[in-house]
Amino acid sequence: MLFRALLAFLALPVVVGGLFPWLLSGIDGWRTRGTALGWPILLFGVCVLLWCVRDFYVIGKGTLAPWDPPKKLVIIGLYRFMRNPMYLGVLGCVAGWSLIAGSPLLAAYTCALAIGFHLRVLFYEEPTLTQQFGAEWMHYLATVNRWLPKPQPKSDPHSSCR
Repeated sequence: MLFRALLAFLALPVVVGGLFPWLLSGIDGWRTRGTALGWPILLFGVCVLLWCVRDFYVIGKGTLAPWDPPKKLVIIGLYRFMRNPMYLGVLGCVAGWSLIAGSPLLAAYTCALAIGFHLRVLFYEEPTLTQQFGAEWMHYLATVNRWLPKPQPKSDPHSSCR
């Protein structure tokens, strides 16, 4: 299973968030001087991505690949706060890289990826998860936002005393 998870990671986010941006930044005729401000964004994206891949493997007993999806619904870690943190991690990687490289073409690619990810979630992932996980997914859908973190309710420190 570790080999399948590694293969899925290399085949998907490494290609979409690494290889394609590298190729695009190399052919971008509009490149300007980049900024080091992209590094924290890129590193944050990598951390988010790796955390999510780990949760899919350890908790979900599957990979991020559509051909080998998690067997269990992953609703822990970053998935407690939003339903699609892995996509945001990839977008962070590409957006950070576009800033580092000063590449408008890469910035446009980031926008196109965001639209593509959103459409994939709407038309493939959410209907598939509804069929696969039923009521558990519907509860998760109702309580966790798709893209923006939802503030967690503050726990009452006196609730255990009642």
